[in-house]
Parts: sequence; C-alpha cells; structure tokens
Amino acid sequence: MSVRPIIRFPDPLLKTACAPVTAFDDGLRGLAADLLDTMRAAPGVGITAAHIGVLQRVTVIELSRKEGVRTYVNPEITWFSEETMRHVEGSVSMPGFTDEIVRPKAIRFRYQDIDGQAHEAEAEGFLAVCIQHEVDQLDGLFWLQRLSKLKRDRLVKKWEKAKA
Repeated sequence: MSVRPIIRFPDPLLKTACAPVTAFDDGLRGLAADLLDTMRAAPGVGITAAHIGVLQRVTVIELSRKEGVRTYVNPEITWFSEETMRHVEGSVSMPGFTDEIVRPKAIRFRYQDIDGQAHEAEAEGFLAVCIQHEVDQLDGLFWLQRLSKLKRDRLVKKWEKAKA
C-alpha cells in the first residue's frame, strides 16, 4: 500500500478519542496495510490510525517480523494485573524521544479482527505494554500524559528545542 505522513506532537488530533470502526471492508484493509507500511518506515513497533490523522479505533503492532503483524480493531482492555513493569516508551509522533513508563505487566482485552470477528486475549510483558500504549492513544491519551509533570515538561521542552 503506502506510507502515510505521521502527525507530530503536539497536534490536537493526538488528544482526540477515536471512533469505533463499523465498516469492515476494503477501506479498513487498506488503512491497516498503510498503517503497517507507515510503522515500518518510521520505524516503530506499533501505530494507530490516529497517528496518521484517521480517528478510527485501529492499531497495528509488529514486535518482530518473526512474531508477525497483529491488527486490532476496536480494542478494549478489560483487566489489568496488579503487578507492574517499567519500560521505555516513545511515539512515532515524537521520534527520538523516550522515557520510562510504569504499566501493568499483564492485561486481558477484547478486539475485532480485520473481518469484524470478536476475540478475547491475554498479553503480558512487552506486548501488554504495547497494547496499553496504543489503546491509550486510541482513547486520546498521548504517552507523555503517563509521565510525572516534571518529566513531561522537561521532555516537551527538549522536543520544542529540537524542532526549533
């Protein structure tokens, strides 16, 4: 398909909740293919439709080529473990900038596949972190909001300076 332009922080679309997908058609398949191409070109391991300015609840995750591509439509986390883990996160909308985030180590979630079939699944470790990160984005919560105000302000200041 094609690599699409990625919107950059602080674009207001990154703070906008995405609408549920209702049409499971060739348009959705094309969007998912474009998301995969765009994510690989960025490069990244996860991307949402919001990152390219499309406010629909679609995310594509590829931790490695060996593990394959995961496309989640209308994902929703239904359970979080009490046990947490730290992981360095960033965003294709803020390339080159990362910080450590604490998230639940395991989750249960439900989603639809590209054909609209409903699924329930569990994830832990890095995959759980990625799914939480992308679902946050679909909910209009940019990853910086998970940082303390001090860390967030420092990172934003560095970002603004780098863009100048």
